[in-house]
Amino acid sequence: MLHSDAVVEDGQRHFGRFETTPLANPTQQYDGAARAWEWFRTKEWAGFTLSHPELFCSMIIQEAKYLASSELYVFDCASQELVQHSANRMGGSLRLPADLLHSACAFTSPRYRLGYDFGDDEVIVAIDIDATPDAPAVRGRLHLDVRHASHPLVVSSKLPGGSMYTNKIVYPASGRIYCGSRAYTFHPSRDFAILDEHKSHLPYRTRWTWGTFVFPVDGGIAGANFASRESAPGQEEESCLWTPQAAEPLSDIAFERHGDDDRSPWTMRSADGRLDVTFTPQGSKGVDQQLVVAEIHYRQWFGTYEGTLRGQDREWQIHGVHGACEQMDARM
Repeated sequence: MLHSDAVVEDGQRHFGRFETTPLANPTQQYDGAARAWEWFRTKEWAGFTLSHPELFCSMIIQEAKYLASSELYVFDCASQELVQHSANRMGGSLRLPADLLHSACAFTSPRYRLGYDFGDDEVIVAIDIDATPDAPAVRGRLHLDVRHASHPLVVSSKLPGGSMYTNKIVYPASGRIYCGSRAYTFHPSRDFAILDEHKSHLPYRTRWTWGTFVFPVDGGIAGANFASRESAPGQEEESCLWTPQAAEPLSDIAFERHGDDDRSPWTMRSADGRLDVTFTPQGSKGVDQQLVVAEIHYRQWFGTYEGTLRGQDREWQIHGVHGACEQMDARM
């Protein structure tokens, strides 16, 4: 484990797993024109996936340099209704802070505002999105408990033709979200928000498959974050088992999809058997963009997990745990 306070120190990039979240400044290893190029190639985002029994919800603020954007969806489990909102700005106009966990950031447009305010004791997520002809308004305010958050999953690694930095933390969540006439109340003993922060120089041709879920256990939070992508030999993966004691390193994840429609189940297993789960989608949302020099094909499925987690000191059998799975295939 790395104990450094910054991803780059004295012009040198650290690669590996970090014990705590460092200052995320990956472009600082470069100077002059090289730094400008690395800034342009670095894709930055900060988002949350929510865990709540009555809905599936995910939100993101992202800066791709050619485009700044934000998206949010709410899927109501009872009605099976999917509500989606998004907004765009000029690329390069959104600067996400290097010290996210002690900062505030927001995406704003005339009808759309999504903001995160990170403090020492709590994170406030504020949502204020107007109705459109296709979707009702979404508003709300969540309070995320920093003091009882999970251990962070923080990885800096080399990729073929690029590099990756990610920081993922699970927070107990309280507050309320309103979607049209529906209200969802969050209880910190049951409900969570999973932070996903990235500052990564992704290869021009980028592919990944990723999944995550969490649930309450005696003593805190358990769950998993797991991914499969092409990486350089010997580099850490952005995968872990969350237990109340640690973010235990996980690697060599195999994803298998059993069918071609949106409700086809998946199996996800680690080579060492500590992760062995089945994911059953309830729905999905996607993005397909064809630009002059860029192309994005992205889909996120939301649904339930069941199976086995084997931590260092304890094993959990899970059933019906809410979570997400996604695939990206892009030229960026």
